[in-house]
Amino acid sequence: MTAGFDLSQTDRLLTTTRSVRRRLDLTRPVEREVVLDCLRIALQAPSGGNSQPWRWLVVDDPAVRARLAELYRRSHDPYLAASRAAAQQAGRTGVDRILDSSQHLSDHLHEVPVLVVPCALQRLPQDASVFDTAGLYGSIVPAVWNFMLALRSRGLGSAYTTLHLNYEREAAEVLGIPETVTQVAMIPVAWYTGDGFRPARRRPVEQVVYLNRWRHKPGP
Repeated sequence: MTAGFDLSQTDRLLTTTRSVRRRLDLTRPVEREVVLDCLRIALQAPSGGNSQPWRWLVVDDPAVRARLAELYRRSHDPYLAASRAAAQQAGRTGVDRILDSSQHLSDHLHEVPVLVVPCALQRLPQDASVFDTAGLYGSIVPAVWNFMLALRSRGLGSAYTTLHLNYEREAAEVLGIPETVTQVAMIPVAWYTGDGFRPARRRPVEQVVYLNRWRHKPGP
């Protein structure tokens, strides 16, 4: 126990929150209040100047979900085909399971009970700098991750998706989003049908951390 937290539970939540694309319960409704509870936690995330420059669209209308899913598929399916071809050409192994999972979500996205679209209350200029871009996304992505962690702790699965943004203006028309607002992602939300997650395989921290200067690895 440290600073009032059970680190074993905190670390378990942080290391086992995965993108869920296949093990989503497409038949069990997700109550709006559960989503709102998770969004209340999301809103505790930091933002630049504590400006909280966001709005959150919770989409549970089947007809609206279907229209968003169609836009997602229009972007996803060519993207997935290109990804499969690139993986085969490069001789990469072990990616078929991930790509199959992605295809499953695309095929069934319209059946997912809730889609949540986080939005930033501004647009980047065409010549946006790295500073401007980091500021916009840095002021909402932490809240999105808070939301996904809160879902996970309650037994729901989610995934951070962005492919519908190839058709952002068409999605904006479906959702009535003003031209001054930026859609950041689309988060499918459903009860999780699996029996738990384990930490994913990752490179050792020593291989990806530098100290003070690029490629200067910390010593023992």
